Amino acid sequence: MSKTIIVSNRLPVKIQTEDDKLVYKPSSGGLATGLGSIYKEGDNLWIGWPGLEIKEEKTQTEVAEHLKEESMRPVFLTAEEIKDFYEGFSNETLWPCFHYFNEYVVYEQSLYEAYEQVNTKFAEAIIEHAEPGDTLWIHDYQLLLVPQMVREKLPKISIGFFLHIPFPSYEVFRLLPWRKQLLQGMLGADLLGFHTYDDMRHFLSSVSRLVGHSNLHGKIQLGDRKIIVDSFPMGIDYEKYANSAASPETIRREVRYRTHLGDQKLILSIDRLDYSKGINKRLQAFEQFLEDYPEYHEKVSLVMVVVPSRDQVPKYKRLKEEIDELTGRINGNFGRIAWTPIHYFYRSFPLEALSAFYRMADVALVTPLRDGMNLVCKEFIASKLDKRGVLILSEMAGASKELSDAILINPNDVNKLVESLKRGLEMPEDEQIRHMSIMQASLKRYNIHHWVNLFMDRLEEIKLEQEAMATLRLDDESEKQMLAHYHSSHERLIFLDYDGTLSPFFDDPKDAMPDKELKEILATLGTMPDNRVIVISGRDRKTLENWLGELPVDLICEHGVWLRQQGKDWNTIEFLTNNWKSEILKVLELYVDRTPGSFIEEKDYSLVWHYRKVETGLGELRTRELTSHLKYITTNMGLQVLEGDMVLEIKSLEVNKGRGAQKWLSEFDHDFVFAVGDDETDEDMFRMMPDDAYTFKVGRTNSEAKFNLKNHQKVRRLLRKMAGMPEKEAAIQKISNHAG
Repeated sequence: MSKTIIVSNRLPVKIQTEDDKLVYKPSSGGLATGLGSIYKEGDNLWIGWPGLEIKEEKTQTEVAEHLKEESMRPVFLTAEEIKDFYEGFSNETLWPCFHYFNEYVVYEQSLYEAYEQVNTKFAEAIIEHAEPGDTLWIHDYQLLLVPQMVREKLPKISIGFFLHIPFPSYEVFRLLPWRKQLLQGMLGADLLGFHTYDDMRHFLSSVSRLVGHSNLHGKIQLGDRKIIVDSFPMGIDYEKYANSAASPETIRREVRYRTHLGDQKLILSIDRLDYSKGINKRLQAFEQFLEDYPEYHEKVSLVMVVVPSRDQVPKYKRLKEEIDELTGRINGNFGRIAWTPIHYFYRSFPLEALSAFYRMADVALVTPLRDGMNLVCKEFIASKLDKRGVLILSEMAGASKELSDAILINPNDVNKLVESLKRGLEMPEDEQIRHMSIMQASLKRYNIHHWVNLFMDRLEEIKLEQEAMATLRLDDESEKQMLAHYHSSHERLIFLDYDGTLSPFFDDPKDAMPDKELKEILATLGTMPDNRVIVISGRDRKTLENWLGELPVDLICEHGVWLRQQGKDWNTIEFLTNNWKSEILKVLELYVDRTPGSFIEEKDYSLVWHYRKVETGLGELRTRELTSHLKYITTNMGLQVLEGDMVLEIKSLEVNKGRGAQKWLSEFDHDFVFAVGDDETDEDMFRMMPDDAYTFKVGRTNSEAKFNLKNHQKVRRLLRKMAGMPEKEAAIQKISNHAG
């Protein structure tokens, strides 16, 4: 029976040493909560590091046996691996880069090698436990290489990957020397999830510009495999926080805290110690607020919780010292015997204490400089059972895309932050309730369980789509049946696209002239008495006639504008006009001026914009712009805009390959029809084919065709069989033997 395997850097358990014994405590994190319903079902399991170094093999065995009962499998790391992989590359290289703190990034090859080594360790653990039909869900920046490592060993397995931190823009990500390896590692997944559309867009841009894979609506075609990239904003366990806020223990704590604090309006700040959280800016804003609005002295206090994190690392140590200094200065300058402006706690608190803080706070100040999602703001909202309270939220946090009813601010704008504090403290209750009600309704609907189900359903969808595509491959049995039908028939129509189908693509289209092998294939097929071979192309008639005019084939050029049967003159569709070309040509020339490497090809009744030589990324960007521009101005001109492989073509609506092929289908009897093409323009041809036709799409994209062929070599191989020609390698060997 298939199972789901969750993979993350840390297991959802805290292992601590107490009285020389290991004590296991379940983790209360959002991910552990959300995935708890998955990994404990059936044979499902969770693979990860148990959180501490365990040297003795006997102890490792004991830990593994204990965790096995909890559906977990540990990956044990040495102290050196923890230092170089986790504290080093993960948190000294990837974390600052992905959060836009380039000045903190450490570029050390040895750290990357440790990262690669530990990712290999995780991949091996997965491969040990995975079976055909299983589903993997791999999490976060510590394991970016794992998807591809697993894919190489288990090519058919279903893999999802989710990044819980921001993905930086191309200009930032490209600074990493290992940028391509990281992207290729992630592209081993079938589904890649991010918190926001911006993160998804940055990733797709980097993939396009660094490894050369473009996308269509978030779908990347990578060889035989389609990859989906999408945004899935992570929620919280809403009921957990709402119930905690209503629990007797929480209310007892709130009464105790309020008694101690007195009649104060409270501003709440909760963060882990990290430079990305903007704690210093927040303190500076509160200091300025007290300077600008002295009437709030002794009436408002900031409750600031900073959860310890890596405070022995120099930059974190300096950050804590700066926070301590700012807090001391503010309390020293403004404090009174009966009033402390900032209540500062450098420690973690149990859930009931946090719930009491959430209930008490009039304003929650959540202002990270950069954050993937930030769940503190969502926990605050869920805890506001009376719907009274104001959320001031950084627009740099992923949550800001969902919580537009918060007061959104730029965390670097201290003056705006001061104004927002005043506005939040003075907001009328009815307005607070209105905003809070809207945000609570959203968080109830899009909770952690919704996030998990949405991701897993999407992963299942893409796997089913991939399996459906796999059935299109021309396997040996299907090929044998087709060839048997071919040999038993006597009136055959064979439609062949040219570029990308019979010939590979070249930077300069003029270089795609037919080679000796192709001419031999077409000549052999065309001279067989039962065959009528039709080359149906977007090429102009002059080029196609020069290249193929002497061969026994019919020609359809410019997608059906020009038609010629063997031994007859060219003819064209009646009433075609090209008086539109001058207007469209001006637009195309404008884009050529803006796009180095692009050029225009002018045909009798169409125009083509080529961008194969354009810098990766820029060509796709200009194509999107140009397509939008052309579709707007051609609305009432009877024209269509077609996207091909690195080309954009503008032609009459009256013309397409389907109409061109229809002329042959209607004029000639046929008991066998074969059609092959590689791009969007060939879909019209496929749609026009009879139900019993053998239709082939070159490449692995969705198509009306019944079968797929990998590339032009596979097309030629099949045509050689139809022509009764020997396999290419065998033919070469035969010639060599004869020459000898």
